[in-house]
Amino acid sequence: MKTIIIGGGLGGLSSAVTLAKHGVDVELFEKNEHFGGKMMDVKQDGYHFDFGPNTITMPHVFKQIVSQAGLVPEEELPFIQIENHTRNQFEDGTIFDFSTDRSYMKEQFSRLDPKGMALYDEFLTEVHRLYTLSNRHFLNRSFTGYMDYLSPELFASMAKVRPFESMDHFFKKYFQNSHIIQSLNRYATYTGSNPYTSPATFAMIAHLELGDGVYYLPGGNTKIAESFVKAAKKLGATLHNRTEVVKLITDSNRITGVKLSNGQVVEADHVILNGDLLSSLPMLLKDEERPSFSDRIIHKMDASTSAYVILAGLNTKIDPLHHHHVVFSKDYKKEFQMLKNQEYSEDPTIYVCTSSKTDPSISPQGDNCFILVNAPPLNNNESAPEGYKDLIYSKLKRTGLPLSDYVAAERVIDPGEIQSTFRAYRGSIYGPSSNTRLQAFRRPFNKSQDYSNLYFCGGSTHPGGGSPMVVLSGQNVANHILGKIVSIE
Repeated sequence: MKTIIIGGGLGGLSSAVTLAKHGVDVELFEKNEHFGGKMMDVKQDGYHFDFGPNTITMPHVFKQIVSQAGLVPEEELPFIQIENHTRNQFEDGTIFDFSTDRSYMKEQFSRLDPKGMALYDEFLTEVHRLYTLSNRHFLNRSFTGYMDYLSPELFASMAKVRPFESMDHFFKKYFQNSHIIQSLNRYATYTGSNPYTSPATFAMIAHLELGDGVYYLPGGNTKIAESFVKAAKKLGATLHNRTEVVKLITDSNRITGVKLSNGQVVEADHVILNGDLLSSLPMLLKDEERPSFSDRIIHKMDASTSAYVILAGLNTKIDPLHHHHVVFSKDYKKEFQMLKNQEYSEDPTIYVCTSSKTDPSISPQGDNCFILVNAPPLNNNESAPEGYKDLIYSKLKRTGLPLSDYVAAERVIDPGEIQSTFRAYRGSIYGPSSNTRLQAFRRPFNKSQDYSNLYFCGGSTHPGGGSPMVVLSGQNVANHILGKIVSIE
């Protein structure tokens, strides 16, 4: 059985590994030079940057992929756990660190939030429960149609993961310090969403970071994608980079193959689209060819946030910087309201990832600062306000991080470039947002409703954004196809 995978991001690569391991003839096409999707390394004047993802959780998900090819996970993916992993900083001088060290967290709460100190164990128990339920009933399964939602067990479990409560409301039950609540609310941005509207279910991210831990891979997190490529090739999958699929070939309710940009047609029994469905599918099928995912339906979806990124290579090392460092806005609600109104925040929350703090060898000449602020998704091709880069540098300097004084190499990546490089709908990072219960729990299906052999994986479909979720998405689809093949045989 021949399976074609369109898109060489983590989801497509993970599907390729699993299918090839079970003897499926796999051919994957990626339009870019690199494999890994947004997990892309950027070289700029001798500096190395991981474009994303920067924060790695659930390392077992990645290890499970390479182990399928007989590779030794500990050798291929020697993850380092960062105990005190994220510094949260505020303009009034407050500093609060996220850590897997429970005693250190409580020591900070004793100074900042007595309520949080008293309830922290209870909080960790609850976010662990949210994760366990989600992992058991939601994350490790594909959703191929509406019937998949009719399971009584699924309904019962979904009712237990706080679907009708916002993340902000949930965190306020356990903490009273506004800065600590704001730090936790930032977890909503991991799915490109708003903490004041997205479901409290996503508070499970707190379990992943504060319970299980945050990790880094020496040499850069992009080594994950490289190991997936190695595993797929070892198992016999054929991977093509710089090869764009421009059309899906249809026959009644089936996809018979794909057309490449060079005019070549490659036939297939199954096709997996690993990419942003909201932009990729319309490029591959005409509106009338996809009635269940028409332009009208797509335009009704609320897009996740985009990003304005500065890659800054410094000629020195800034001591106050941590590997993960966040400088927050004074008014978080206003920041998200401006994003909703298609405006760049005048006081943005700034995330700085400096992987050289954990891995000095990756940037020996100075810090490699990946600087990101949330940006509204594109409506047309609007750009950031003039001087926005200077506004970001100015705020960092005001809070004791004078990065702009030491910049030796620099590159700006805006929503327009994100849109063109990754075929990201309106430049959004995660496809549909999770700002409503419908979009949070009923993301686009993993299978086309119009074609019996067309499947979807990646951050814009179930189970959602974030590198472990994307990998699981690819696994879920691969396992579903394998089940179909077995039933045919």
